[in-house]
Amino acid sequence: MAALPPAALACYADRMGDRHSAADARQLDPVARRVLERVEVDGIELVRFIYADHGGVIRGKAAGRSRLSERLGSGIGHTVAMMAMSMLDRLQPVEGMGPVGEVRIVPDPATFVPLPYASGAAAMLSDLREIDGSPWAACPRTFLKDAVALLGTEGLTPVAAFEPEFTLGRRLPDPTGGPDRLVPLDDSLCYAAAGFDLAHDYTMALVRALEAQGLPIEHYYPELGAGQHELSIRPTTALKAADNHVIYRETVRGVAFRMAMWASLAPKPIAGQAGNGAHLHVSLWDTDLEHNLFADGKGGLSLLGRRFIAGVLAHLPGLVALTCPSVNSYRRLQPRTWASAYACYGPDNREAAVRICSPMSGNVEASTNLEIKPSDSSANPYLSLGAVLHAGLDGIRRKLDPGKPVTVDPDTLTEKARARLGCERLPASLAEALDALEADPLLMDALGPLRSAAFLAVKRSEVADFARQDVAYETFQHLRAF
Repeated sequence: MAALPPAALACYADRMGDRHSAADARQLDPVARRVLERVEVDGIELVRFIYADHGGVIRGKAAGRSRLSERLGSGIGHTVAMMAMSMLDRLQPVEGMGPVGEVRIVPDPATFVPLPYASGAAAMLSDLREIDGSPWAACPRTFLKDAVALLGTEGLTPVAAFEPEFTLGRRLPDPTGGPDRLVPLDDSLCYAAAGFDLAHDYTMALVRALEAQGLPIEHYYPELGAGQHELSIRPTTALKAADNHVIYRETVRGVAFRMAMWASLAPKPIAGQAGNGAHLHVSLWDTDLEHNLFADGKGGLSLLGRRFIAGVLAHLPGLVALTCPSVNSYRRLQPRTWASAYACYGPDNREAAVRICSPMSGNVEASTNLEIKPSDSSANPYLSLGAVLHAGLDGIRRKLDPGKPVTVDPDTLTEKARARLGCERLPASLAEALDALEADPLLMDALGPLRSAAFLAVKRSEVADFARQDVAYETFQHLRAF
């Protein structure tokens, strides 16, 4: 797309009734200027500034076209209290997140995407910043940026991808008068050709929408559960991978809404059927992204990769509070469900918490990676990926050994055999996971006092709220939020 000349930008600003916009536009960097050009050419009227909160919910505010050049720099004002809001929209008492205080939702122009499923709208991923423009201590995106920078001091560049599943259907009233429920679009079998056909129109609309937003498709297939699908996008650098997952979540649901359907990425939107994971794939590269440092040059995993695994396993009990952070997550995180309920690792072991993925023939170095299986889309991806990187780096710095790999389903082993392998059962509830997180000095220090206090307060409130309700209420609230 050709760049608009300064005169065109000025004309645009005058036409929208903002005499300052032309001057604002000229002061912006080239990436931000291109955003203004695209907004003008594509006829965008509203641009959403979006972020993920401690409850895992995607939230934000939108700027109108007439003030966008100003808002790209200043952001939009936002109460500090929103990062103490649970997924039930219940505000928690957190010091520094009450009715007094303001931050700014400041968009990253490099993440600008028009929304193919929402005519006239676009979105940008955003940081939460102090009034003076400095990073706010509770900003999730900054948490991941800091983790990436920390790895950079060791000459390491993380590459990642989320591998999400979702359930497609319709939200209908419960015939017994309970909360609304999700009725799957179909009851096709796992990987069955009929599943492709029954969801074809939706799937093609989703694929086109993702591709239009710069998210290249890796693979797609109907999954085990009724109405369940898995569509993955290609790996990229860590921050972009988390940004992509937010866009992915919004697109999966947005396309469904426009087609009078409902899509949920919740871990268990329908009790009693297969759950939705969002497995996290990770590898570490050199600073120039030329060599995958997890590859040993012989088709296996390097010592660096083994130490990264050891760090993840050492912190996994607390880590799952961030990668599987909803009450609903623990309905999925059960033994013998391919959801990885034990802290162990193994080559292509889909019941292990960390799977060493077999590399692809002809592309061995680039495709060597680890899959973190206890992970789902109720997580804030910036917090979950950032915490995994902190845990893995701890293993590298302390030169930890992950022990022997587990090459069977760990639930089939005796307790003695699991103990010999150091294969411990992961927390069976969010409450247990939060206790483990609070007892993990490395993760708590990485999160910092404000962020950790808010996260724990929000999540403990959700534990208490759902303990007073039944399964139907829980699944409804999770399919609504995620």
